Amino acid sequence: MGSAPVIGVLALQGDVVEHLRALAEVGAAPVRVRRPDELAAVDGLVIPGGESTTMWKLSTAFEVAEPLRKRLSGGMPAFGSCAGMIMLADRLLDGVDGQETLGGIGMTVRRNAFGRQVDSFEGDICLDGIASPPDPPFRAIFIRAPWVEAVSEQVTVLGTERVTGRIVAVRQGPLLATSFHPELTGDLRIHRYFVDMVRERT
Repeated sequence: MGSAPVIGVLALQGDVVEHLRALAEVGAAPVRVRRPDELAAVDGLVIPGGESTTMWKLSTAFEVAEPLRKRLSGGMPAFGSCAGMIMLADRLLDGVDGQETLGGIGMTVRRNAFGRQVDSFEGDICLDGIASPPDPPFRAIFIRAPWVEAVSEQVTVLGTERVTGRIVAVRQGPLLATSFHPELTGDLRIHRYFVDMVRERT
């Protein structure tokens, strides 16, 4: 297995504690990241679920947005869940005025596409290479979730939502994103997959 990779969780807003716990359970050394010097010390980064507009504003206020863009463009592995998927998208639909993303994945994401908080739901998702038959499907939790409307040729679609057929999990090189919240399920397969991605790069 080798030494535990140091994986940061962007600790500005959102499901930080849940990701830290899941990463520790699959053998990573998780740390909170708020500042550029903390970002510089990690092997990979999780961008958690939360509120994408707030996350963008805080990343700018803490002066971590531009260093994060540089590390992503330099090949640092990152995993974004829900709001984190929005942050990793190259193109955003239905964002608020002035909202930006970090980019990195050649996809178009629609913010809050599955509806408001009251429209939250759970569903079984097959994830190519992560939760594929004959393994049981992944029980995904969607909360004010985005979906992916289009991807570039460089993006691998890992999973779609059963009812709508919309893309909800993707990978492009060292970047992984889901529109749902694996950190809330207790199912560690996606976190284990991401830690293995980080190990491959380090």
